[in-house]
Amino acid sequence: MIEAAYLHIPFCHHICHYCDFNKVFFKNQPVMPYLEKMRDEMKQTVERYPANDLKTIFVGGGTPTALDEKQLTYFLESIHESFPVHDVKEFTFEANPNELTEEKLRILHAYGVDRLSIGVQTFNEQLLEKIGRVHSNQQAFQAVDEARKIGFRNISLDLMYSLPGQTISDFKETLDIAFSLDVEHISAYSLIIEPKTVFYNLMNKGKLRVPSQEDEAFMYEMLMDEMDKHGYSQYEISNFARSGYESFHNLTYWDNNDYYGIGAGAHSYIDGIRRSNIAPLKKYMQAVTETNHAYLDEISVSKVERMEEEMFLGLRKTNGVNKASFYEKYKVEMNDVFSEPIKEYTNKGLLEQTESSLRLTKKGRFLGNEVFQAFIGGI
Repeated sequence: MIEAAYLHIPFCHHICHYCDFNKVFFKNQPVMPYLEKMRDEMKQTVERYPANDLKTIFVGGGTPTALDEKQLTYFLESIHESFPVHDVKEFTFEANPNELTEEKLRILHAYGVDRLSIGVQTFNEQLLEKIGRVHSNQQAFQAVDEARKIGFRNISLDLMYSLPGQTISDFKETLDIAFSLDVEHISAYSLIIEPKTVFYNLMNKGKLRVPSQEDEAFMYEMLMDEMDKHGYSQYEISNFARSGYESFHNLTYWDNNDYYGIGAGAHSYIDGIRRSNIAPLKKYMQAVTETNHAYLDEISVSKVERMEEEMFLGLRKTNGVNKASFYEKYKVEMNDVFSEPIKEYTNKGLLEQTESSLRLTKKGRFLGNEVFQAFIGGI
């Protein structure tokens, strides 16, 4: 049962210093030919794997709002041709504040997009410049305001912490401003310095100063406390929502359920097979033309691997991994399969069991990666 579809738009007008996603500068790129091949891939994929149970659509990037109005309209029409948009529970578009014009917002709304994920990252404009963002605070405020006027009732802000030169008070101010915008959902991620990024190169040259591990942990604890104070429930390590506004699309990943992946570099998981698409645009387009798909590789996931994934993905959720759901999927008790890591990390105070689930403790959320690793390769 395929519950979600992810569609990748790789174009950006500017490249952020921390980003390692599959992306290219917008200028001089074959944007319309790429969108045409995405249209073909959607059609061909749905012919093989019908979208009868689709619940969510998520358009990410890159920057989907880098598309102009004509390109955006064509792309949205393509989605409507292949997917039951009017029946889905959630249709999300990632957006940059400076690119959310009134006309683009009206187009998105008219074609059924009902959730915006706006990349703010920080409300400190000096930090914005330092991390390679080009929008202003005013543009972020205006984007939220315009979206509300047009009818969007589900808006998420993406924030980051532990940025170069960021102080605890900087992050607290960003949170306060975010709360003042009264959005339904906030994601907040600590900076991870990835290879092939500007920040990675600066770090290797000794030119990047980031907050200490202690300050990063303090920021995370402050984040959790402030979210709780302002009525946002933490439902995943980095995600907070008002009741009913959790990201149902991302929950598909954390619940280890099936999803489509459309576009250059996109990943999919269908019927126990994980696939990744070819990332370079021209090679992706050529593959769709010649083979009706763009798979770079296909990996059949064994039952053991699926159970391991169920644990390290599901433990990201505040509710953890449901014991009954685990048994229903794999016909074996979670505690029988993973008795050793469960016992070890429960004794360390990083895991706890309820009658229905296994989940991280609050202390465990700070050391999630260590816990997740314990469930890989040990069976």
